[in-house]
Amino acid sequence: MADRAKTADTEDLQRRLEVLERRSARSDRGSAMEAAFWALMHNLFPEEARTHMRAAGREQLLAARAYLDHWIAKLEHREEENGRRHENIEIS
Repeated sequence: MADRAKTADTEDLQRRLEVLERRSARSDRGSAMEAAFWALMHNLFPEEARTHMRAAGREQLLAARAYLDHWIAKLEHREEENGRRHENIEIS
C-alpha cells in the first residue's frame, strides 16, 4: 500500500512538473519573440527612424491621456451638478 501511495505521489509530482515546464516554455517564447522583434527593429530601421517612432508613440499616449482627461472632466462636472464634490489630485 505504501508503495502505491509513493507511486501516486510521484506521478502527481511528475504531472505538476510537466505543467510548470510547459508554462515556463511559453513565457520563454514570449521573451524570445520580444527580443527578436527589437533586434529586427534595430536592423531594419535606422536610429533616426526609431527616434521618430518613439516620438510618435509618445504622442499617441498623450492623445489618449487628453481623451481620458476630457471624459473624466465631463463626468466630474456632471457629478458636481448632482451635488457630489471631488478632490482634484495633480499627477505629474
